[in-house]
Amino acid sequence: MQYPYGCPTISINGRQMRYFDTHAHIGLIYDDPIEQLLVCQQAKQSGVGRIISICNSLVDFRQGYENLKPAEHVYHAVGVAPSEVQNPGKDWRTTVETAAKLPRVVAIGEIGLDYFHKYGDRRSQIELFIDQLEIAERLDLPVIIHNREAGKDVLEVLRDRMPPSGAVLHCYSENAEYADRVLSAGLNVYFSFAGNLTYRNARNLHETVAMLPYDRILVESEAPFMVPAEYRGKRNKPEYLPSTAWFLSEILQMAPEEAAEITYQNACRFFKLEP
Repeated sequence: MQYPYGCPTISINGRQMRYFDTHAHIGLIYDDPIEQLLVCQQAKQSGVGRIISICNSLVDFRQGYENLKPAEHVYHAVGVAPSEVQNPGKDWRTTVETAAKLPRVVAIGEIGLDYFHKYGDRRSQIELFIDQLEIAERLDLPVIIHNREAGKDVLEVLRDRMPPSGAVLHCYSENAEYADRVLSAGLNVYFSFAGNLTYRNARNLHETVAMLPYDRILVESEAPFMVPAEYRGKRNKPEYLPSTAWFLSEILQMAPEEAAEITYQNACRFFKLEP
């Protein structure tokens, strides 16, 4: 299905639609800083009014933060991903805490657990995860969580170490039963869905979206990965996010502009930004 969203002036029933991309690896789409800024501008022209730039390492964060300074609609998360557990960097805790106080840095992330790729060992990953949850608590920031085949441990850690500002399970990949366990635990957790939501065989994601409270749902591009179905074969970009949001609206059986606005407002609340 093709969705009619190709410019920032798109409106339905007189309302301009706006989208919030809560997770994009801008630095992995293009190396060139000018191309990175163009990606962000093209997203804005497609109605994606805000983007959270994500990096896996602190080296990549420093470069990405500098490259994207002119893009005022782009915000940042800083953290050490599980992929970097064996080499987080010298004095990485101090680096994270210092960077988290920079303008437009709004979260700690992405952090979490990844047992699929077997980075380091389970214990070292959990220690890195907990250390950064504690930083988030000290700084009163939310966290962006990477979970790959580690759902049981992620939930157990969050039950004990949930930072007051909450967490988002980015590129959600578990099922509805897992989401119900998270909600039943009373945790301040949001659920973010990427382009794989639009895949026909992603029944676990469709069922999860259908059972979630509206105020816990976010959308993300996860660019350059997880391209929506209608763009399959292309490198994913934040400008394709509206395709995921439109698909979400169909699952929720609500107007596309309502789904866009709900997820936009949810993201602003989670990242403590004015709508």
